[in-house]
Amino acid sequence: MKSLFEELGGTYHQEGDYFLPDLSLPETAPVGIWGQRRRHYLKTQRRPLYNALLLGGKLNDHLIAVDTQAETMFFQLVNRLTEQEGITEQLKVENQMEWVRQMNSIRNQAEEIIYNELICT
Repeated sequence: MKSLFEELGGTYHQEGDYFLPDLSLPETAPVGIWGQRRRHYLKTQRRPLYNALLLGGKLNDHLIAVDTQAETMFFQLVNRLTEQEGITEQLKVENQMEWVRQMNSIRNQAEEIIYNELICT
C-alpha cells in the first residue's frame, strides 16, 4: 500500500511534527513598467479578463508581451514625432530648455497613444 506522500507526489520537508510541501514559483521574466500599468488596468477595470488570465496561467506572458510591444511602439513614436516637429540636435545646442520642453511634450503624446491603443483596451 502507498503512503500518503507517495499518492500526493512532489517533495516534502518536515518542520516539527508536520510535513510541508516544497513549493516554488516558476521562473518568469520581469515585467516592465508598461506591463505593470496593464496589470493595474486589468485588475481595476477589466476584472473578469484579469482573473481569466491569472487562473489560466497566462497573465505574466500577456504582461510581458504588452510591455515589449509598448516599449517598441514608444521609441518608434518618439522618433517619428521628433522628426515631424523638426526637433534637432541643433535646437538642443542652441536652446536646451526649449528642446527639453518639446521632448517632454512628445514623450507625453507617445505615452497617451500607448495608453489608448495598448494599455486600456
